[in-house]
Amino acid sequence: MAGTMTDGARRLEAELVLDGRWELGEGPIWDTREAELVWVDIMGDAVLRWRPGDERARALPTPLDIGSVAVRRGGGYVAALADGFWVVDAGSTEWRPFARVEADRPDLRFNDGKCDPTGRFLAGSMAYDKRAGAGGFYRLDPDGTVEQLLDGITISNGLTWTADGRTLYYIDTPTRTIDVFDYDLPTGALSDRRPHLVLPDGEPGSLDGMTMDTDGGLWVALWNGSKVVRFAPGGGVDVVVDLPVSHVTSCIFGGPDLTDLYITCAWSELTDDERAAEPHAGSLFRVRPGVRGYPPVEFAG
Repeated sequence: MAGTMTDGARRLEAELVLDGRWELGEGPIWDTREAELVWVDIMGDAVLRWRPGDERARALPTPLDIGSVAVRRGGGYVAALADGFWVVDAGSTEWRPFARVEADRPDLRFNDGKCDPTGRFLAGSMAYDKRAGAGGFYRLDPDGTVEQLLDGITISNGLTWTADGRTLYYIDTPTRTIDVFDYDLPTGALSDRRPHLVLPDGEPGSLDGMTMDTDGGLWVALWNGSKVVRFAPGGGVDVVVDLPVSHVTSCIFGGPDLTDLYITCAWSELTDDERAAEPHAGSLFRVRPGVRGYPPVEFAG
């Protein structure tokens, strides 16, 4: 019998740290200034904030479906909402448009996003019906300028950079591939797209959110796979984090020394019977795998 990509990997179990059961928890980031985790509930139209030890998360409502969020250097947040990029000031609940993107396309929404090492915000879009090739991948510069970097994207998902910022890893989920680009830090331009890792045929789950540790390992959430896997720098999976939920969406390192791996998930697209079998779907999990992540980058605008 043929083996799987996780055979021989070290296995860990994630612990439940917040029983929130959000419909589509996604896009976690660590806010160093506030010492708290920030993530989004896409269909719940909210930015969620939680400090370790608190009994519940605080919600900041958004005026539209939200795909991803980043902390602004001047305080507050920038977010990729359904029709483009919006900002909110620290202590405020009033969001305002910053840069519209395909605002005349109500069939599209933004999905995963993250800041590059210079403080630009990159995020991708997708169709609500997951129609092939309907989405794009965009870069928001601090002055509000937006440039489309890729088109023909189906489900724009995980992205992360190497420590020097010269290499970008990127996931368009249905391709089952982690692509790699050369990334020009002065301009934010992409070049030389090529496959880095391919999820083998027959391997359960789909590639979703992603982050990198300081040893060069890629941690990838597997939607419909009930796990997060670490792809070692030389290839192959050397760590598996098992979860009691199937729709695992993303992960990020946080905590005071960036050694806590926080994991988001969803109950979206589960049947009633499946939700009953996964009572913690949509909640927040954590594991301490023995490596650390990179400090988060704030949006420079």
